[in-house]
Amino acid sequence: MAMLLEDIVQSVEMWLKLIKKPQPYVDPNLDPVLLVPGIAGSILNAVDDQNGKEERVWVRILGADYKFRTKLWSRFDPSTGKTESLDPNATIRVPEERYGLGAIDVLDPDMIVGRDCVCYFHDMIVEMLKWGFQEGKTLFGFGYDFRQSNRLQETMDRLAAKLESVYEASGGKKINVISHSMGGLLVKCFMGLHSDVFQKYVKNWIAIAAPFRGAPGYIASTFLNGMSFVDGWEQNFFISKWSMHQLLIECPSIYELMACPHFHWQHIPLLEIWREKEGCDGYPRTILESYRPGNCIDIFKEALSGNTVDYNGEMIPLPFNLEILKWVKETQKVLSHAKVPSGVKFYNIYGINLETPHSVCYGSEEAPVTNIQDLRFFQPEYICVDGDGTVPAESAKADGLHAEARVAVPGEHRGILCEPHVFRILKDWLRAGEPDPFYNPINDYVILPTAFEMESHHEKGLQVTSLKEEWEIVTKDQDDLDDTVSSRKPLVSSISVSQGGSNKHSLRSEAHATVIVHPQNEGKQHVELNAISVSVDA
Repeated sequence: MAMLLEDIVQSVEMWLKLIKKPQPYVDPNLDPVLLVPGIAGSILNAVDDQNGKEERVWVRILGADYKFRTKLWSRFDPSTGKTESLDPNATIRVPEERYGLGAIDVLDPDMIVGRDCVCYFHDMIVEMLKWGFQEGKTLFGFGYDFRQSNRLQETMDRLAAKLESVYEASGGKKINVISHSMGGLLVKCFMGLHSDVFQKYVKNWIAIAAPFRGAPGYIASTFLNGMSFVDGWEQNFFISKWSMHQLLIECPSIYELMACPHFHWQHIPLLEIWREKEGCDGYPRTILESYRPGNCIDIFKEALSGNTVDYNGEMIPLPFNLEILKWVKETQKVLSHAKVPSGVKFYNIYGINLETPHSVCYGSEEAPVTNIQDLRFFQPEYICVDGDGTVPAESAKADGLHAEARVAVPGEHRGILCEPHVFRILKDWLRAGEPDPFYNPINDYVILPTAFEMESHHEKGLQVTSLKEEWEIVTKDQDDLDDTVSSRKPLVSSISVSQGGSNKHSLRSEAHATVIVHPQNEGKQHVELNAISVSVDA
């Protein structure tokens, strides 16, 4: 009996070996893609210099706040421009597994419940693998220490080496760089500082939701109240806003996201404070003070003048860092002078249709601020503009570069990386899959010409021309209208144009056109144009 069972087991094992998993589709003709994340979009590991032990400190749920404070809290060194961990024995390293993709895919691979909150490029990677991209051949990632300046030489050197390795791994093909958020500033800094390297290795650069002129409201409140990267119930298991604040106050990258003071804003972002002050008559009165981007520094200095952090029993002062501010001014010069090299194409995708913090107000007429150092205890009120919820559209589209296209997509700052509309645009620009010559990424339409007829003849001194043209318009986002399509009637519109002759009583020519739009199923619309023109022969 035992021998029979063993034979059965062996037979099953042999059978299982014969069953091969379906091989993923790979398109060898695709140009390589390098994904570059934004702030907090890379896994960071801390390596103990004494024993070589390595552990993930960003992102993690279990023990997150403690590890964050002990391993990632830092001080800025103005002599090097680098932010160094307070722990002298800790070296921060970005993991390189999966050709760099492992660091920017799911930021906490151990998390199961609520995993969506720690997914970064995950959905885009999955989508691109379906298009025929292959990890290590045509798909790569570049994670980096997001605490650092976007022009830190160490990061620039790593990116240069990454571009070269991707170029070689793909057989000498030029690279499509896709950046998100602050990653756009990092790429622009690299392009400005190393234009020759960028030109040698890069074919296209696609920036998504980049804060080219800053994220005014979001960053102003970050300096005073901190920042949370996770919303909802997950916050209870994550890093506190104040722990995050004490890190970011020493991070050049955050200062580089402040509102650009030299940009001609349509609406100037302001820091507003309701304050109680003594009037000329000796009685207190409440006034609203407003500070422009270049003038709010004094408020940050005063508000953070007493800011300290307790690290292993030592109280370390962490005021608003003026040394970082000096460094940032040089970064702004690099960004303002950067140009797209010849032979490289630049594209810009930015988010719209969400209320986005632009100006920030503290206190109220009824409850004014009496001590600027208490601002951290006040809840900010935002004056919002259109954008992606973090970066105003005005900032994101003001790249200052020659762009092949700038496309607005309704979407949230990080959620835009999962938007099907964005996927369709990328697929078109990357020329992945079967090319569709009629796809229009700006309005996400496919316009298919289906008929064209034109006739012209002369009759009694007149030239008569008739035109008939038909199209089919397909949009991916109208499926929800299909249920009501049967109740919708065709839309008819007419237009007439005339041109005067040699005197005011005569007509030289005139034209009439009628457009009929027929709603159909599956997001389709059939459009008919019928036109006729009559003109007097010369």
